[in-house]
Amino acid sequence: MCGIFGIYAHPSASQITHLGLYSLQHRGQESAGIVSIDENGLARAVKKMGLVSEGLSGTEVDTLNGAMAIGHTRYSTAGSSTLENAQPVLARFKGGHIALAHNGNIINATEMRRELEAQGSIFTSTMDSEVLVHRLARSPSDRPEDKLADALQGVEGAYSLLVVIGDTLLAARDPRGWRPLVIGRLGESTVIASETCALDIVGATYVREVAPGEIVAVSNGGALRSVMALPSAALKRCVFEYVYFSRPDSTIFGGSVDRARRALGRQLARECPAPTADFVFSVPDSSNSAALGFAEESQLPLELALIRNHYIGRTFLQPTQAGRDAKVKVKYNAVREVLNGKRVVMVDDSIVRGTTTRGLVSMVRAAGASEVHMRISSPPITGPCYYGIDTPSREELIAANLDTTQIAAHLGVDSLGYLSLEGMLSAVPDGPDGFCHACFSGDYPTPPPTDPEKLRFGCGC
Repeated sequence: MCGIFGIYAHPSASQITHLGLYSLQHRGQESAGIVSIDENGLARAVKKMGLVSEGLSGTEVDTLNGAMAIGHTRYSTAGSSTLENAQPVLARFKGGHIALAHNGNIINATEMRRELEAQGSIFTSTMDSEVLVHRLARSPSDRPEDKLADALQGVEGAYSLLVVIGDTLLAARDPRGWRPLVIGRLGESTVIASETCALDIVGATYVREVAPGEIVAVSNGGALRSVMALPSAALKRCVFEYVYFSRPDSTIFGGSVDRARRALGRQLARECPAPTADFVFSVPDSSNSAALGFAEESQLPLELALIRNHYIGRTFLQPTQAGRDAKVKVKYNAVREVLNGKRVVMVDDSIVRGTTTRGLVSMVRAAGASEVHMRISSPPITGPCYYGIDTPSREELIAANLDTTQIAAHLGVDSLGYLSLEGMLSAVPDGPDGFCHACFSGDYPTPPPTDPEKLRFGCGC
């Protein structure tokens, strides 16, 4: 999972991209980068490890001249967290330069990489995204959008892309539409981003989504061209974007994330009520809206019982368990005056390994809660995701190895209730059809990768 942002025809393109990346920080916290292209066709890049605020200084961004830029915030799913894997990728070929920013995961990248290496290609990273750069450079087509269409033929998996070839900005979304990608306007400039919250922060107006299977090209002073050059496929938008990943102030897949999460919480309250509870609270921040929906439906008060340190990033995005454990200890604190002696409903959006949740339950118990009823606004996660989210192997997933009663005992809660798959899909906008829910149901839209090398040649985001 990553955040991507691009802008065409703006005199402060790099500065606008820098600002846009701040609003996409929740989609990736390991590295950030910007590539700009000036009027002479010169491409420059700045890429650093860490947060946007830590790695990309205003002074460095100011050196990136030009009216076109793309940016990226990275969260790796399999490729190592190193500077060589930071994006956007920038390469030069006989036709000039190629810059690429990728959100998603290409599941047949290993096979394509081996084929390219057999033909003499040399790779400098372990990202699947670099495969696309080589394929772009090898395309015999003249128009940039045709080059991208050539490069994407036979590519399996999830991708929302921003690509710069010469003086053209391109955007593409895989035919199943796994990851969001939206188009906006800022005066005479075109803005393309992972979520609408990035349009809002720069003052751009939402125009539309990039359609699944669509390639959009922007050049010639801002003229927008659209081609549907990719084979059609059944729509499989990632439902976990609504559950957890996207920001609540965004509109994705045509629906409000906040309203979707409130609906998930209301449905959860109908399916898994807690009639003896005194109040409801959320595990902030991603479950705030779901907890509000649960409280509204249950007619229970909503309290602030856990306080989050907002200077600590999302623990789900930490690449190691040690990193997750360390951040949980400093990320939250329980409010003893609210919890002491109370029977509480603790609402969270998901449980992956269970280690974070178990630590939070212990914290709530230590603050004096007499009963803790855990409610989860999604079904049990029982399988890994191959399409850009770092849900781990089945061996590490608590719900793949324990039933609900056993999980409740492991977490130390008085009761545990998950939202049903049917309830989740009926609650999200434009549901229940057209969503990927493989990590919950095991219904994978594509054959899972079987090559262990996939883990080494990991995801570009």
